[in-house]
Amino acid sequence: MKIAIVSDIHANLEAFEEVLPDLERTGAESIVCLGDCIGYGPDPEEVVRRVRSLAIQTVMGNHELGIAHPRFLSWFNESARKSLLLTEGLISEDTRGWLSRLDASLSFHGGLFVHGCPPDSITDYLFEARDNRLARLLERMEHRICFVGHTHLLELVSWRDGKLIRSSLGEGIIRLDARTRYIANIGSVGQPRDGTREAKYAVWDTIEDTLEVRFVAYNAAETARKILVLGFPRINADRLL
Repeated sequence: MKIAIVSDIHANLEAFEEVLPDLERTGAESIVCLGDCIGYGPDPEEVVRRVRSLAIQTVMGNHELGIAHPRFLSWFNESARKSLLLTEGLISEDTRGWLSRLDASLSFHGGLFVHGCPPDSITDYLFEARDNRLARLLERMEHRICFVGHTHLLELVSWRDGKLIRSSLGEGIIRLDARTRYIANIGSVGQPRDGTREAKYAVWDTIEDTLEVRFVAYNAAETARKILVLGFPRINADRLL
C-alpha cells in the first residue's frame, strides 16, 4: 500500500494544491496529515476544508492545540502567537470544532503518526531530542516506523542492534530495512525551512518497503503576498521566498 504523508501545511493553499495532484501521480492510496494545517499562512479555512473533503486522516499539531486550548498560546513566540490570533478570525466555528477534536497520534497500517515525537507528543521537537532519549524511544516503540513533522526539516533516525544513526533526508527513494526501527521527519508542505522553496512530503510504500521524499514547486510569491495583505508577520512571508 502506498501512503502519502503530508505535514505542516500551515494554511498555504498554493503549496497544498500542487502537492495533491503530485501525490495522485505516485499512486498513493491513502493520505495522512501530521498536523499544523493552520498557522502562519493566509488560507486556514480553505486548507482545512480541502483536508476534510478528502477525508485525510489527521493528527493534532501544536497550532491546532493553540486554537483548541487558548491557554496554550503562551507557549508560542510572539510572531507565532500573533499568527494564531489572526488565524482565529479566518476560520469558522465548524473548522474550530474539527481542529479541537483531532487526536494526538494515529496508528495506521503498522506505522505511528504524530506531530512532534513518539509516542504522542504534540510539542516536542525531534531536533531537540538527545540521542539517548531517541534510543530509548525507539527501543520501546511498538511500531517499526514513526512519522513526525513539527520541525519543517527532513531527517531520518534509525535504530538497529543498539546503534542510533541520525541522517538527513533528501529528494528521492530510500529502501527501508525490515530489522531497523525508524523515526522519519517528512518536512513541511507549506513552510519548509531547509533552504529550498519547494513543498515537501513523503510516500511510504508498505509493500516495497520504501520511503520516497518528493519536492513540489508552487507559487510561493502568491502565498507570501496574501500573508502580507492579511497583516501576518513579515517573517511568515520571508521564509517562503
